Amino acid sequence: MKYISQVLYILLFSALGELLQAVIPLPVPAAIYGILLLLIALSTGLIKENAVADVSSFFLSAMPILFVAPVTKILQYWGLISPNLVAICVIMVVSTLVVFAVAGLVTKWYQKRKGDKENG
Repeated sequence: MKYISQVLYILLFSALGELLQAVIPLPVPAAIYGILLLLIALSTGLIKENAVADVSSFFLSAMPILFVAPVTKILQYWGLISPNLVAICVIMVVSTLVVFAVAGLVTKWYQKRKGDKENG
């Protein structure tokens, strides 16, 4: 029963993300809205971490399987990709570094904020 309730929490936030995407006229995927809402709910204590921890760990461990289909599509369109391979690789490296930097800064900010709350 624990796993069902955890999946239902995640599905709830996913559905709320779909709703926000329909209401807000921005080109943001519904999954991003859902993840942000879940992050806010976890950060504010609206839901506890253990309410989604086990299923989240399972989803993260199964995530590499989800990359098999996109990789096979890349091979299918290799003729279109190969002339632009250098540009694509540069974009991938730069965007990965930007994501790492932003994730690091957000994590640092969050830990500092969390530490201030615990000490204050």
